[in-house]
Amino acid sequence: MPRELQFVRYRSAAPNQRGAYPGVFALVNGLATGGRLTAEDHVWWVATNAAGEELYADPSRVDPSCYDRELHPGAAAWFRSSATELLDLSSGYLDLLDRYAVPWHELRTDRPGRVVYSDEVQVVAVPFRHPDDWPFS
Repeated sequence: MPRELQFVRYRSAAPNQRGAYPGVFALVNGLATGGRLTAEDHVWWVATNAAGEELYADPSRVDPSCYDRELHPGAAAWFRSSATELLDLSSGYLDLLDRYAVPWHELRTDRPGRVVYSDEVQVVAVPFRHPDDWPFS
């Protein structure tokens, strides 16, 4: 039986113009701000974003430097697999991405990178890179 890994990330299957892979919330926010959601989906997005902001900390508001591109290049948020309510909330966003044919991937790991922010439901981590984190000589 496979073990459950500690962190999960839902992200775009394709990189954006900067080469980054936006996460699930950024993808749905992009659909919404781009005017691509139906009226019904837009109402759901507004209400669900408000509920999420009420329940969970935005790492960039707690530590504005956590996504700083110079200090922490490639920093990305990962959910803790124990954050079942946040993962349940995310499933609605994933369903919406599927309805709009936006491809996404699910990643799971015990080591998402160098952690620069952490709370009870999520971490923000800078991906490992070569040569700093390469284990072989």
